[in-house]
Amino acid sequence: MMTVFPDNFLWGAATSSYQIEGAWNEDGKGESIWDRFSHTPGKIVDGSTGDVACDHYHRWQEDLELMQSLGLQAYRFSIAWPRILPQGRGQVNQAGLDFYDRLVDGLLARNITPFVTLYHWDLPQALEDAGGWPDRATAEAFVQYAEVVSARLGDRVKHWITHNEPWVAAFLGYGMGIHAPGARDFQQAAAAAHHLLLSHGWAVPVLRANSPEARVGITLNLTDVVPASPSPQDYHAARELDAFLNRWFLDPLYGRQYPADGMAWFEREHQVQPHFVKAGDLETIATPIDFLGVNFYTRHVARGPAEGNLPPTITTERSEFTEMGWEVAPRSLFRLLNRLHFDYQVPSIYITENGAAFADQLSADGQVHDPRRVAYLRAHLQAAHDAIQCGVPLQGYFVWSLMDNFEWAFGYTKRFGIVYVDFETQQRIVKDSGLWYREVISRNGFDAKG
Repeated sequence: MMTVFPDNFLWGAATSSYQIEGAWNEDGKGESIWDRFSHTPGKIVDGSTGDVACDHYHRWQEDLELMQSLGLQAYRFSIAWPRILPQGRGQVNQAGLDFYDRLVDGLLARNITPFVTLYHWDLPQALEDAGGWPDRATAEAFVQYAEVVSARLGDRVKHWITHNEPWVAAFLGYGMGIHAPGARDFQQAAAAAHHLLLSHGWAVPVLRANSPEARVGITLNLTDVVPASPSPQDYHAARELDAFLNRWFLDPLYGRQYPADGMAWFEREHQVQPHFVKAGDLETIATPIDFLGVNFYTRHVARGPAEGNLPPTITTERSEFTEMGWEVAPRSLFRLLNRLHFDYQVPSIYITENGAAFADQLSADGQVHDPRRVAYLRAHLQAAHDAIQCGVPLQGYFVWSLMDNFEWAFGYTKRFGIVYVDFETQQRIVKDSGLWYREVISRNGFDAKG
């Protein structure tokens, strides 16, 4: 029995600039916060950097041929802000624009639709030195950046994503110190989150002006938060966690302002005061968008205080986990998509990232056999299809990732790709999961029983 997707469903793969491009200081590119962070001893698990990564900057034509061989219909990639504006604002680096100009033309020549993400975390270091995302001026600089890029590419790029996972950029970058720039201040993190959203709202009309026929959206990392038991403690814990992980971004984007319980949690747990919210900001953030990008990897089971609480009825004890330590929970994707549809009336959704890291190795036959990833993708695509059957306006799916790459603070220790990369030789080898995905695309579906 075949699981078949709608005729116009879009199949793609995703990457980001810092994770694959390399060429970190070539052709006029400025320093990014990830260049600085990865060069700081102790910040990256294996001591590596993104200096070379997958060398995509030099091998982009080879990579386009690879995409075409997989039958990709769309490619989601990000633009390196410091490659365009080395100081974050002001002087434009034409060589950087030329690179993405060639990339877009190369995609279109192969009938691959470009989905451009303007910000996937590689902020120009010059802007960080001036205050970074906690500073409102960075949001203003982002608008100039959006103007420069869309003025050059807007005649051909018809799908724009302003930001990738602002939750991660704000809270892992400024609150927990796990990502660049490595700050540990939740007041700064909350301000950064607000300015990321504000810059999004300011940029949307700019993108529409320079690319009148385009669709504009934003990508959020969202999760399904489940109480561990029916107890009031667990439901309260789940509600607060949902406010922090999901509603802090969903609510203001869809005109509901910041969630009151989330604001109370920030004030209680981290003494955050929302003085960074100015008059008119929330109206700007709620500027209507054409689609929402959803990055989904796992669920969260919330547990309240132990004293007097009920025994958990939902656990992860028998679950499968990826190399990231994330539970494999495809039915949570189904729940999440339905929630977005029924609670927020999101008019159009793309799964802009979904995938899994496993300990992939070259076999004796020179291939990479990754049955666990195939099973992961199959289960999540089935959940996506089931959501469509419920009326969810899901229009496309982008696997994360096209190829193994620099996995942020984990360096090169985690492999998410459907294409294996030998980082010493830069050889690309399509994994079994890539071959399976190619077949899914060609058939617009898959055999439900495997």
